[in-house]
Amino acid sequence: MAEGDLRVGIIGGGAIVRQRHLPGLRALEGVEIAAVCNRRYESTRAFADEYAIPRACFHWREVVEAGDIDIIWIGTTPYMHCELILAALEAGKHVFCQSRMCMNLDEARRILEAAGRHPDRVVRFCPPPMGMGGDATMRRLLRRERFVGDVRQVTLTSVNGLLLDPDYPLTWRLQREQSGQNVMTLGIYLEVLDRWLGPTSRVTAVTRCWTPTRRHPETGEQAPCEIPELVNVIAELACGGIGVYLFNGVSSHGPTDHVAIHGTGGTLVYDFNADENLEQIEGARLGQESMARIEIPPAEKGTWTVEADFIRLVRGEGDGGILPTPEAACRYMAVIDAIHRSAATGRCVEVPER
Repeated sequence: MAEGDLRVGIIGGGAIVRQRHLPGLRALEGVEIAAVCNRRYESTRAFADEYAIPRACFHWREVVEAGDIDIIWIGTTPYMHCELILAALEAGKHVFCQSRMCMNLDEARRILEAAGRHPDRVVRFCPPPMGMGGDATMRRLLRRERFVGDVRQVTLTSVNGLLLDPDYPLTWRLQREQSGQNVMTLGIYLEVLDRWLGPTSRVTAVTRCWTPTRRHPETGEQAPCEIPELVNVIAELACGGIGVYLFNGVSSHGPTDHVAIHGTGGTLVYDFNADENLEQIEGARLGQESMARIEIPPAEKGTWTVEADFIRLVRGEGDGGILPTPEAACRYMAVIDAIHRSAATGRCVEVPER
């Protein structure tokens, strides 16, 4: 547990760090943003000047090895997450890491093992805003009240039409060297479903990429596309239900992201909406004629407090809310890995427990 002021070193000051994490951290008493390092020093210097951060570092190791830094705040793309987390733990730092956990299951296991070797250091990952508003209500309805009874069928749809345009650039999310096995919103919703419904046992998956090359945003040249434009999954859940998950970037006029959970006692539908503040729940118990809106009580309404949740954890004052632990993050990485192996082999694949 840390006492007094906490000093944060940021590695990777991208859009999410600027839009969410910096305002959240600066609103907290006793927290100082002490250092920053981006991939290029010009960007680092500009970030430090814009946000009045006293130390602009040339290399991320300067941040990790600084004796006066308590927390490493990682905002890089996934390809650096494992190396940074391991180095930060070895340097005795607490770690907050932007989603997704890392590139693949092998890296996830290394992080999990390292976190186990440093039980006095807090390691947490950033939860997605999707599902945050009604998370407590969904868990109450599904677990305590057993609104749907025994889960039988889960259908999740997360689609858009961005990748129908062949001129859409090869962003980092479409580069395997940057993203690893992470695809679109796959990991985001696997994390949410794990919280609400528990672990996944087996998966069968199909992936497709119809656009072989796209323009690289830095070189301007055409480069290979290796991340799928579509992932369709049939998942067998440990609770006994069957999930059908549709993810793609090639559906024009698609609906908002949503999940329907059907069971022996009724149905719940969660609409994630395009605006996280407008997410809503509908449901009907067996015997009711139609679905009806289920209000999220103000006391259960979740909001973006991830920075405060993490700092409370470091200070030994909270439970972390829905911040994924290394164990929880490793579970969704195991499902992602199984999905890739299934798509590559055309077979049903068991999801390892760890």
